[in-house]
Amino acid sequence: MARNEQLIRQHKLLQLLEFSRFGRTIEELRSDLVADLGLTTLHGRTVRRDIEALQAAGYDIQNDMVERGRIYKLGRNHTAVHEIAFSATELIALAIGRELLTPLMGTQYWQGIETFWNKVQEAIPEGVYEHYERYRKVLYVSGTPSKTYAAQAGMLKTITRCILEHRVVEIQYKSVGREASRRRIEPYALAVHQSSIYVVAAAPEVTDASERLRNWKLDRFQQATVTDDYFKPDKKVDLNRFLSKSIGIFSGESSTQVQIRLGPRSASYLKEDPWHPDQRLEPIESTSGGPNEPTDFILTVPATHPRELLPKVLALGADAEVISPPEYREAVAQVVSTLSSRYKIDEASDAK
Repeated sequence: MARNEQLIRQHKLLQLLEFSRFGRTIEELRSDLVADLGLTTLHGRTVRRDIEALQAAGYDIQNDMVERGRIYKLGRNHTAVHEIAFSATELIALAIGRELLTPLMGTQYWQGIETFWNKVQEAIPEGVYEHYERYRKVLYVSGTPSKTYAAQAGMLKTITRCILEHRVVEIQYKSVGREASRRRIEPYALAVHQSSIYVVAAAPEVTDASERLRNWKLDRFQQATVTDDYFKPDKKVDLNRFLSKSIGIFSGESSTQVQIRLGPRSASYLKEDPWHPDQRLEPIESTSGGPNEPTDFILTVPATHPRELLPKVLALGADAEVISPPEYREAVAQVVSTLSSRYKIDEASDAK
């Protein structure tokens, strides 16, 4: 744990030096580290040892005596450690990636994206950048969400620290349609799903091991506080498997194979834009019975909860029918019944 904290501290120290144009004193660095990392105590000698360790690792950290004391700053040669040559094609890929990550705007991750992008622009030759600008106009990115997590930047920083240090975090969480409640969670990782950030965390009070790990939407966090309690991560947890077993973000140890009958038009959509890497799309005999009619398909796809399937099925309209399991079919049927009553045309009014 101590070594993990040291790595986090030194990484933050490099960030502080990088963003400081005129350098910082040991005391200024110590104060910023305490504030940014939420530390209770930190001695100046520890900061000085961290600087010496970074210098030994090859970072060009220089010091100079000024009116306010001895200041430390990154030298001009510090970029040589990470010097990379960029092509116009690679710049286009970076620019597209940057635009796709706009939900992170206002967070420490976006700050890193922006500073890195600015460095790239400053470092590349003028001719390469002109070539990039010309070809960048060929491809545009649209449809990205307008939401950002700037308002949750502080909580995100707290949760990230707890993930790295394996600390229990106390949160105030408000689920949709419920009152806010205080919970204690053991955070494992952050996950970005359809432009929303989720905290993958265990609920300590849950005794069933298959139900302990859950996904908590960051939008619903009203407060996050670091505690002095540590937890031991379960080595059996496979986050890649946990996050890929369903078409949505609902949590659960196992998924359900859902079968949906699709018309040829909807099947074409699902071939172009699959819902899940493990989905299966198999042709069956058409319901119309005509010899020249297009073939229908059965889509088999994993899901963890009916609610993550509902918007996808409803978006296909009458061209999609959930076949099994019964609880998923019933969930869609209830929504369709409610919508039918709500949009029912008054026959008397229609006759007029």
